[in-house]
This record gives sequence, C-alpha cells and structure tokens, in this order.
Amino acid sequence: MTLFLAVLTPFFGAALVALAAHFGRVRAAWTAGAVTLTALALLAPLFPLPFAGDTLIQQHDWVPALGLNLAFRLDGLALLFAGLILGIGLLIVVYARYYLSPRDSMGRFYAYLMLFMGSMLGIVLSENLIQLVVFWELTSLSSFLLISYWQHREEARQGARMALAVTGLGGFALLGGVLLLGHIVGSYELSDVFAAREMIRTHPLYGPTLTLILLGVFTKSAQFPFHFWLPHAMAAPTPVSAYLHSATMVKAGVFLLARLYPALSGTPEWFWLVSGAGLATLLLGAYVALFKHDLKGLLAYSTISHLGLITLLFGMSTPLAAVAGVFHIINHATFKASLFMAAGIIDHEAGTRDLRRLSGLWHYMPYTATLAMVAAAAMAGVPLLNGFLSKEMFFAEAALLSEHRLGGWVFPALVTLAGALAVAYSLRFIHQVFFNGKPTDLPRTPHEPPRWMKVPVEILVVLCLVVGIVPAPTVGPLLAVAAAGTLQAPLPEYHLALWHGLNPALAMSLLALAGGVTIYRLRRPLFALQERYLERVDARVAYNMLLQGLFSLSGWITRALDTGALQRQVFLVLLAALGLGVAPWLGSTTPLTGTRAGLALDPVSLLAGASLVVAAFATVWYHRQRLVALITLGVVGLVVALIFVKFSAPDLALTQLSVEVVTIVLLLLALYFLPERAARERDAARLWRDGALALVAGGGAALLAWAVLTRPYETIAGYFIANSVPGGGGKNVVNVILVDFRGYDTLGEITVLALAGLGIYALLDTLRLDAPDRDSAGRAWDRDRHPLIMATLSRLLLPLALLVAVFILLRGHNQPGGGFIAGLVTAVALILQYLARGSTHLHERFPASTQPLIAAGLGLATLTGLASWAFGYPFLTSTFGHLVWPVVGDFELASAMAFDLGVFLVVVGATLLILVKLGALHDSRIRKARR
Repeated sequence: MTLFLAVLTPFFGAALVALAAHFGRVRAAWTAGAVTLTALALLAPLFPLPFAGDTLIQQHDWVPALGLNLAFRLDGLALLFAGLILGIGLLIVVYARYYLSPRDSMGRFYAYLMLFMGSMLGIVLSENLIQLVVFWELTSLSSFLLISYWQHREEARQGARMALAVTGLGGFALLGGVLLLGHIVGSYELSDVFAAREMIRTHPLYGPTLTLILLGVFTKSAQFPFHFWLPHAMAAPTPVSAYLHSATMVKAGVFLLARLYPALSGTPEWFWLVSGAGLATLLLGAYVALFKHDLKGLLAYSTISHLGLITLLFGMSTPLAAVAGVFHIINHATFKASLFMAAGIIDHEAGTRDLRRLSGLWHYMPYTATLAMVAAAAMAGVPLLNGFLSKEMFFAEAALLSEHRLGGWVFPALVTLAGALAVAYSLRFIHQVFFNGKPTDLPRTPHEPPRWMKVPVEILVVLCLVVGIVPAPTVGPLLAVAAAGTLQAPLPEYHLALWHGLNPALAMSLLALAGGVTIYRLRRPLFALQERYLERVDARVAYNMLLQGLFSLSGWITRALDTGALQRQVFLVLLAALGLGVAPWLGSTTPLTGTRAGLALDPVSLLAGASLVVAAFATVWYHRQRLVALITLGVVGLVVALIFVKFSAPDLALTQLSVEVVTIVLLLLALYFLPERAARERDAARLWRDGALALVAGGGAALLAWAVLTRPYETIAGYFIANSVPGGGGKNVVNVILVDFRGYDTLGEITVLALAGLGIYALLDTLRLDAPDRDSAGRAWDRDRHPLIMATLSRLLLPLALLVAVFILLRGHNQPGGGFIAGLVTAVALILQYLARGSTHLHERFPASTQPLIAAGLGLATLTGLASWAFGYPFLTSTFGHLVWPVVGDFELASAMAFDLGVFLVVVGATLLILVKLGALHDSRIRKARR
C-alpha cells in the first residue's frame, strides 16, 4: 500500500493546501512543502530496493477480469523520476513562496501544483498501463489549470487550451495504443509486457500500436510536429514553467519512451519514427531558441531541443544510447530547473523578460548572474559541468551510429550543428542579460532577490558542478539503477569520467563550442535574415486553421441536426435506431421466429396485457391533455409492476411501484407551471411522417423482442442463485447482485442519480416561472392548500412510513427490499408531508440543503468499496459474518449493509433536493398570486 499512499498524498494534500490558505498565504506554502515531504518520507524507505537489484510491485485488484488493477511499480527508472518529481517539486514550492505576488491566490496555486505532482507520481509508479493512461490524462488536466493560473491574461487562457488540445488528443491515441498492446500481450501489466517483447515486435498489430503510443509520447514531450504548444505554455507563472520543463509534464513523454523501450525498441519502425522525430526536434528547437527575444521563450525552445536529443538517443536503439538518454534526463532536469528559476528572478526583479531590454544585470545582481551563468554553461555542454558529460556520450553514440545506419559524416555533422546552436543560445542568454552594456528602460531597478528565493537555484547549480566534476561517485549509482530499470537487461560497459581520451566525441564537442561562439558572433546578419524570411513561419498557423475548420464543421453539423425542436431530435434518434436495427437483417436468411415455445396465456395475463396496451395508446391519444396523459402513464407503470409480481420479481415490483409514485407526484408539481393542454400539431404531413416512423420503430422493436424471446438462451441466474448465500451472505439474490456481485454498477447508478439531482437543483435554483392564477374553467385556485384531514393523517403516516422504510432497508439482504426501495418509500413519505403541510413545514424539520446527504451516501458507498483493499480484496468485495446477541440470538452482519445505507442516503437526498426546489418554486408563485 505504500506506493499507493505516496501517490494519493499529493491529491489529499491539494485539499489541505486549499484549506490552509484560509489561515494565511504562508501556511499554504508550508502545507504544500509538508505534503511533498510526506510523499518523500513514504517512498524513502523503499529507495534502497532498486539499488539492491529488486523491483517492488504492489497490486490491488480492481476489475481483474478486464485487466484493470491498481498496480504500482518501483524500479530504478521509477525511483529516478519519483525523486525528480518530489525533489524538484519541493524546491519549486519554496521558490514559488517568494515568486507569487500578494495578488495571486497562493492556495489555488499550490492546490493545482499538488494535483499535478500526484498525477506525475501516478504515471511513473504505475505498473498497470490503463492506470498509467488515467494519470497521463490527469497531468493534461492539472497542467491546464496551472498554465491558465493567471486567468485574466488572454495568452494564459490560449496557451492552456492549446496544451490541453494537443496533449489531450495525444492521450486518446495513447489509450488506443495501450489497448492494442494489452490485446497483443493479453495483459496490461508492465511485467508481462516486458516478458512478451518478441511477440510484440513480430505481431501484425505492432505498427499501429507503436504509432499510437508514439503519438501520445510526441504530443506530451513536444516533439516535432507537435512542438508548438510548449512555448505558449510559458504564459504560466515561472515556477510552473520550471517544474513542467525540468521534472514533469514534458518529461512524461520521454519517461514513457524509456518505460516501453524494452518492449517496443529494436525495430526499423522504432528507429526511423523515434530518431526522425528526435533529430528534427533537436535541430528545430535549437535553431528557433537562438532567435527568441523572450527569455522564457528561449528556454522553452531549448527544452524542446533537449527533449529531441533525449528522444533521438532512445531512438538509436542501442543500450549505451539509452544509458546516455537517462543520463541527460538527470542533467537536463537540474540545469533547466535552475535556469527557469533564474529567469523568474530576473523577471521578478527587473520587471521584464525581453532580451532586447535586459543587459548589464551583472552590476545589479552578481550572485544571481553567477548561478545563471553556471547553469547556462551546463546547458551548452561546457566541460566540468554535467551537461558536458551526457552530451559527450550523445556525440559518441552519434559517431558510432553513422558507421552503421546513416553513413558518412551527415549524422555527426547534424548533431554537432545542434550542439553549436545550443552553445550560441546559451551564450546569448549569458551575454545579453548580464553584460552587453546597460539595461534599456527597465520597469524597475533590478536587485538581488530574497535569500530563500535563491536557495533552490543554488542547490541545483551545485549539483551541476558536482556531477560534472566527480560524476562516478555522485550520480553513478543512480544512473546505473535507472538505466537498468529502463533496459530491463544487464547494463553495457561505460565509464563516467571527465576525460576519455582523444576521440570523435571530443572533436565534435570542440567543434560545437567553437561553432557556437562563431554563430553568436554572426548573430546580427542571422537575425536580419530570420526576420526577413522566416519570422512568419509558425506552426500555430496550421493549428489555428485546423481548429477553425473543426469548429466550422461541428457548427455546421449542429445547425443541421439541432434546430432546437425536441420533436426533430426524437425523429433523428428513432430513425438512426431503426437503421441500425434493420441493417443486420438485410440479406439475412435467418428466420424471425425461433424454436423456443412461449408461456401459456392465462386470462389474468391477457387482461394485464390488454390494459397495458390500452393505457399506452390512451397516453398517446390524450397527450395534449397533460393531466390525463400523466394518469394513463401511471397506469402503464402500475401494470408493469403487476407483471413483475406475475413473474416472481417482488424487488422489481416494489421498486417500480415506488418510482411510479415519486415520479407521478413530482411531475404533478411540474404540471402546475405548464399549460393544461399542449398545442395542436398543425402540419399534417409531419404528423403522418412521425406516425409512420413511430409505428415502424415500435413494430421493429416488437419483432426484435419476439426474435429474442422465441430463441433458446443460457441463463446466468444459476450462478447467482448458487453463490448468493455462500458468496454474498444473503438469500435475496437481486439485492446481493446489486450490492455485491455488481456493486460497481450500482455505485455508478447512484452517482448518476446524484448528478441528476444536482443538475435539477442547478436548473431550478434561479428559475422564475409564471403560472396561471386560475384553472382552464376560470376558477381560482382553492386558498385552503393544506386540508386539515390530510395534514392530520400525514402526521400519523410519517412515522409508520419511516418505520416501514427502515424495515425494508434492514431486511433487504435476505428478503425483498434494500436501500433503493427504502429510499423511495422514505421519499414518498416526505412528498406526502409536503403535499399535506407545505414546504415551510418541510424546511422547519429538514436541512435546507440536502447536498451533504447525497455526499454522505456516495462517500459511504465508496468507502465500503475501498475498505476491501485494506484486507487485500478487490474493490467493493463484501464480507459477512454471524453474531450471537443476547435475546436476539443469531444475527447476520454484512458489509453490504453499509453500501446499501449509502444507496438509501443518495436516493433520499436526491429526491428531497428536487422536491424542495420544486416546492419552493411552487410556493413563491402562490405567494405572488395572492399578493
């Protein structure tokens, strides 16, 4: 459970942070830091396991038959990313405390940050791939909240929408790829996926699976051609940018690339798709970064370039290249987080990020300048810094690969050019910000930031130096376990050292350094060419055109199908259903009638069936007279309840009868605000058309039912009857199915009921309706709204009805009844109180808001399901036992009773919520009429 608790901690922490913010801004920051430390403390005792060569897997069954389990995995790769997420996350928490202004909501910021942190932890610690996709989508949603944190800014809203659109669509593609991968392997567990590597790569579905998964990877990690969303995410506060670019969000893409590397790599498809995207992204990002005037824009495109470098390394499909990719993930996280935080300090103290206005800041903030220059040098790959080591490994692999794949000097030349561009934009960052004369028209005079705002940058810069100077003892063990977790195989031989002798990699590094300096010295003519010919080239143009096209298409479809007339919507639905129903029979020689004999027809059944038909036709015939139609519709429901009784289904009969009473009364309350008669249909052609469609659709449904009922079938009732008592501890098979065998369905149904109740509440909350002061005959409404006899009788019936409801609730596990029926009986009793004594009487004796009742019911039902995990059973597994009580004797106690109580509370809460709002609407109209 430890890994599960570590993932859940930030999610619960989000609520705690929001609560702490009510007691002060600083307390929100302290709480966020405490939550992050708690998650670290939960994982810390497990960190030695990967170093010992062990992989920890903790699994909790959810729906094992579908392969849906809560399964978590801690190996070297998960350890690395969990450490980055929580470690850098803690530094971001400290940094943001001083970055955010007094006008910014610190509680909201840290709550969003905790949600994002938990989502990222869920990705990197997931063993089950479906679960990983769920957390993947949660990162898209929570990053949307973070990017749009400054909601008053148009660029923040646009950037958040763009990020959500691109990564969200990539998430759909990833889901499709994961489903195909699970189909190939027969499991969604990573352990099984790794073991089936050869089967995956030789399967006919390997190509579509790889393409869909890579679409998810490329969109999330901003690979070409999906790179354009990342720079626009810079509208977020700088702490968000630092976190997203260094340890999270975009790193989720390369994490998944590393995670599935053992299963999917080693094929030509993998090489060309992954390496091709990586190389294009590496060069494009490095080139564009050089010309960006916004400081965060430069860093954003540099991130794109470095993500392309990591992707290219994994695309090479050699073990040593994968090790280099993992190493660069570590190094990039440290120098990029420190650079973004340094950029935030500059913006915070100088009031601008425009490189054309920033210059000479060394004289105002020398300490910050020193930190930023070290981090920028690490990004450029200068010796004695961590970025140099991983870039050396990259150059060495590029030189080796050119001998086998691309041939000649082309590939090494391209990656050397990318390295030179990295040196050039790093030099621009250093020279234009901290030197190059004096600043130009700054909004405020810059100075050093508060002490604790620099501490996170200091820690990361020290890591850049220490890893660069003494790599083997500092980062060597972590790199080894992370690379082993990536490869799922023995590590290749490699050495972390400052000097590897004279080799092609060193020559490429020296060429990149010299070429970067040369490019920067030639920046003015290059800038002029860029502004003249390429400034307008922007991937957003294609994105906006596609988006506008989709909006236009959806608008056209909506206008064509939705004219605002309910009649047209019903017509289209019935027409589509008829088409789908007829399609399988076209060209079929299967007879309509099967071989199964029907039941004998007795007079009582014939009478009930005739009554049902007559009531149904009467409802249609008198549909314009709303009250009469409602009464005949009630007759239909009553006859259906009798049919359930006929076929020995007392639970269904009780439910149907209770539902009929509740809905009929609530509809009667609603009818008060509608005209007594509906308008007459005057279009004869449409009337005949609709009538014909109704007859054909109804006849088709009848024929389909006849085809099904006259064919033999295998029932699953025998399983439930045999296992109801030994498996669920109840003799009422229907109730045991609802609260045990199919409890997940019931949980979903009461959730829908709760949402429906809340939706009706929201609809009626501010609604103001006019209603007639007199009936259709011109008579005024009776002023005696609550007759004495009815009020007195209802007073006597209420305790009796509640007693019956409790009785039905408690006996439901073994006799007809249960939480749903008991809730409906209680609702009927409360409706009777309203009808007899009015909403004022109801408000005086019941809470004004029943939303807490609904929440309590949903919470109790969910907690009943979660409690089973504590004992190692799947979600919503119930248990039961027998207790011997004095006087009472043997008494069965089942955990399903608590679930049933939750159902009861939701039904009562939702019904009462609707009743109170309808009653209030009705009473306000009556009071207005009397005035």
